[in-house]
Amino acid sequence: MMQMRTHNCNELRMEDCGKRVKLVGWMENVREVGANLAFVVLRDFYGTTQLVVEDEELLRRIAAENKETTISVEGTVRERSNKNPKLPTGDIEVVPDMLEILGRCRYNSLPFEINRSREADETQRLKYRYLDLRNPDVKKNIILRCNVVSALRSAMTEHGFMEITTPILTASSPEGARDYLVPARKHPGQFYALPQAPQQFKQLLMASGFDRYFQIAPCFRDEDARGDRSPGEFYQLDMEMSFAGKEDVFAILEDVLPPIFAKYGKYSVASKAPFRRIKYLDALATYGSDKPDLRIDLTCKDISDLFTDCEMEALHQKTVKAIDITNCTLTRKQIEKVLTDCEVQAGAKGYWFKTDADGHLAGGIAKFLAGKEEELAKHISLAPNTLVVVSAGDLAVKLAGVMIKFFGAACEGHMDKERYEFCWIVDFPMYEIGEESGELEFCHNPFSMPIGGLEVLKKAERGEIDPLSIIADQYDLVCNGVELSSGAVRNHDPEIMIKAFEMVRLGEEDVKSKFPAMYNAFCYGAPPHAGIAPGVDRMVMLLAGEDSIREVITFPMNKNAQDVMMGAPSQVLDKQLEELHIRVVEDKE
Repeated sequence: MMQMRTHNCNELRMEDCGKRVKLVGWMENVREVGANLAFVVLRDFYGTTQLVVEDEELLRRIAAENKETTISVEGTVRERSNKNPKLPTGDIEVVPDMLEILGRCRYNSLPFEINRSREADETQRLKYRYLDLRNPDVKKNIILRCNVVSALRSAMTEHGFMEITTPILTASSPEGARDYLVPARKHPGQFYALPQAPQQFKQLLMASGFDRYFQIAPCFRDEDARGDRSPGEFYQLDMEMSFAGKEDVFAILEDVLPPIFAKYGKYSVASKAPFRRIKYLDALATYGSDKPDLRIDLTCKDISDLFTDCEMEALHQKTVKAIDITNCTLTRKQIEKVLTDCEVQAGAKGYWFKTDADGHLAGGIAKFLAGKEEELAKHISLAPNTLVVVSAGDLAVKLAGVMIKFFGAACEGHMDKERYEFCWIVDFPMYEIGEESGELEFCHNPFSMPIGGLEVLKKAERGEIDPLSIIADQYDLVCNGVELSSGAVRNHDPEIMIKAFEMVRLGEEDVKSKFPAMYNAFCYGAPPHAGIAPGVDRMVMLLAGEDSIREVITFPMNKNAQDVMMGAPSQVLDKQLEELHIRVVEDKE
């Protein structure tokens, strides 16, 4: 029992009838019935209770207040005559005889109806987020997040991991995204950076002799928003293990995540260990994506050789992919609508044809495929009522991946939606040719160990193998088509590290200057170690069944990385800038 209340607004039941109680909360709704009766819905964090105001003085006082005013009432519980089976407290009501105004709502109208806030404009929702969060449907996502984080902490501790916090103010490091910089007042012209991830610190912990580390880590990256990515900051389950390889990391997450997803998720079924392992190149060839949604049974097939003499010039491409969708009942109009959506997302043109009830090709590009039925049947299904969608050209693989996703969801029987399907994507390329530079660059994490170690790097240096063929001991965790995390077996050997960076035109002095602490620590003897960092925000987004990551963040920024509620970013006083030795220069353009 708390001093301000005897019960919460979701607690009273029939067995409480006759009790004198004290409740507090917000007036969600007031409905006056005649001169001497009013029904009030009182809401707190836990739920709602109906109040029946029969006292003329109390009725006058309540009628003078706006909705969302916080009040305290004392009264007697009684059985409700018109029961509401949809509410846990729907069998009872409270008849108050005492009322106290705790916090007056001074506005006659609200920016939106609390219980319908999710229908409001997003800018309004973010500006008045404290009102938006009063909506039980919005609040439940934050409660879910709290429960999931608690479960993750408990599970990691049970597996012998120690929770260690790492610095927020650190050095700028080239890790793929833009840093958020913080000027150092005591060091004019110098800056701290907010960590893009605790990557170097957790590897230093391994070099320090800590065997198993984890942290619900805040990370900061100055990057654009997406549906599954929040600008500014995000949180991840950061973990690292000493004297371990990728199978050790896999075993931990395969044990930790499925029970949490099954317990807290929208769906109660989650993959069991071991998760399926798919090589990166195989994922692209089979699913058109390195983030496949394994709930969908569609795959893409390479039919490039079939179109060298095709009359349709658009199919004279190096790469042509086809996806056969059996028992498809979509109409022509529906097919073209889904295909258009695919084209918009992938930025490439798609094509289609289908087989009729007799197995004959019809519709779309069927007229250009006459005489190729026998060859096509060797690669794809041409059973009656099969839809085949086709992509071609430089973006053929990307478009194929999008078509699998969109048509898998649109065509009945090809997607088992109500489950969580995990997989590991493994064997990523260590290097790639940069789109802008045209030169060899790291493909993903520069701290990953190349499979084959120093010897494979020396072979590439001598020209015995193509550097693009070097595989990094890196892995991604994917669930339902969403990348939850990237991880790797780390490069803990200074000699291998230097050689790996030399491949991208950075020498020993560059490594020492960019990563001084980690390089020096490894020179004192470091254990082999591996880790990963699943995104907490994305995890909760999947569990809640939300399409936008902002729905599971308590105080999110908008798509332009603005906090419209707090007014950030904002200008600061000249005095503050002077203390930091900073001057704002107006952009003349």
